[in-house]
Amino acid sequence: MVAATFRLRKERKVTVYKRRLKPATTNDEKNKLFLILLNLKKGETLMTSREIVKKALAFEGPQRIPMALPAPYPNDFQSASYKLKDSKATDWYRIDKRKWERIDEWGNKWSRIENISKGEVSKGVLENLDNVEEIELPRLDDYNNYKEVEEIFSKNEDNKYKLGGLPGFAFNITRKMRKFDQYLMDILLEKEKIIILNERIDELLKKAIENYAKAGADAIVFCEDWGTQDGLLINPELWREVFKEGFINLCFIAHKCRIKVFMHSCGKITDIIPDLIEAGIDVLQFDQPRIHGIDKLAEFSGKVTFWCPVDIQRTLQTRDEKLIRDDVQEMIKKLGGKGGGFIAKYYGDNKSIGLDPKWQDIACQTFVEFGSDLRWLES
Repeated sequence: MVAATFRLRKERKVTVYKRRLKPATTNDEKNKLFLILLNLKKGETLMTSREIVKKALAFEGPQRIPMALPAPYPNDFQSASYKLKDSKATDWYRIDKRKWERIDEWGNKWSRIENISKGEVSKGVLENLDNVEEIELPRLDDYNNYKEVEEIFSKNEDNKYKLGGLPGFAFNITRKMRKFDQYLMDILLEKEKIIILNERIDELLKKAIENYAKAGADAIVFCEDWGTQDGLLINPELWREVFKEGFINLCFIAHKCRIKVFMHSCGKITDIIPDLIEAGIDVLQFDQPRIHGIDKLAEFSGKVTFWCPVDIQRTLQTRDEKLIRDDVQEMIKKLGGKGGGFIAKYYGDNKSIGLDPKWQDIACQTFVEFGSDLRWLES
């Protein structure tokens, strides 16, 4: 038997629930442990995970905030990604005592020290930009590579919100083909060739988005780390000139297919948040929300949904329970509230940020406590 303690804010009182529960064997059973926290009105039915996420994204007042937390906490999402039948990709292999390498699906060579970091591209597949129109691209357009996604999504018995993973938009893909430092120079010195390369990638991604829609996805999710600690990697005007149109076109295709667009970015990309919203991004996933400022993000409340953990740089690193709990409450109140617009997240790599998991467990407990019954926002 496993003892579980749930705390739920009810009106101005905090009710503590203590239950003896059998160990849960499925994620659905684990999530149901927390669904009992909802105080439903008489005759009101419990929303499914998918309904909760859709209501939050539409700012239509979900019964609770959506959550993407590890068991035994709620997770309203199901993720799946294409599997290339004929891929250049390899697993990591050891070069010497410390160095590891691998080849990705685009043909780029990656390197890392030890076997814990994500690594970085050490040799891009595109050594000469004269070949931008000839370089062979992986078959993201072939629906056979999405059959496994279709099978996974068709067995979505828990009725979760289904996310299909993309390798990025153009920037996150093409920068690796040239190595990062070279690519930043290319944007200025070989702009027309980079635009041609971007357009080739965009056409491929359009097909990938259509394939995910066909496979049953509710949204596509991708990573584009556009920020540093201080601002955008490039001048915002250059971003608008070279990259914004691609964002507009890909979001248009996704919305035409009736699916949403989730974007992750590290760093301070505050300057282009209005552009991303204009382009059609539906969800911004920030692991460092305080780098922008919670009040600054709140200015966009009702226009875009934010998907965040407790800030992994500024708040979790304090290892202060009160600050962590305060962070959760502030994000729920200012970024989502009762109308929707906020999703609770867990940062999945405690080891890389040197954090004992117990601090994120406090965050998870607080997300459930204050995100399951939103009436405290009325007081």
